[in-house]
Amino acid sequence: MGKIIMMIERSKDYFDAYSDNCDGIYAAGSSIDDVKADAEKAIRLLKENLPESQWPDEIRDDYEIEWKFEVASFLEYYSSFMSLAGMEKMTGINQKQLSNYLNHRAVPRKKQAERIREGIHKFAHELLSITL
Repeated sequence: MGKIIMMIERSKDYFDAYSDNCDGIYAAGSSIDDVKADAEKAIRLLKENLPESQWPDEIRDDYEIEWKFEVASFLEYYSSFMSLAGMEKMTGINQKQLSNYLNHRAVPRKKQAERIREGIHKFAHELLSITL
């Protein structure tokens, strides 16, 4: 099964995405759901308009899409679901620094981006283990 890695970024007016590992797949939209639908459309159009011999290897058979966010875009998109105070508790990174990442005043080092990812994944895992 092929894997397409899509990087999502936020611009002033919309979200856009591009494939990190598969040439020719670009997407845009006013929401993350729009971007995901547009990426699927881009893949479909590649398959419809190119001979199979020119398809990227990742889309020749079944494939999955892995969505990655640039840190500021992630914080902006999910800020309506999670406060910076909550993010601080999850990641151990203070709110002021997270705000700097969110507002493009600073770019996190790789280690800081990893702390954010690990904190979010740990929180998500805890949520998945809850039964009501």
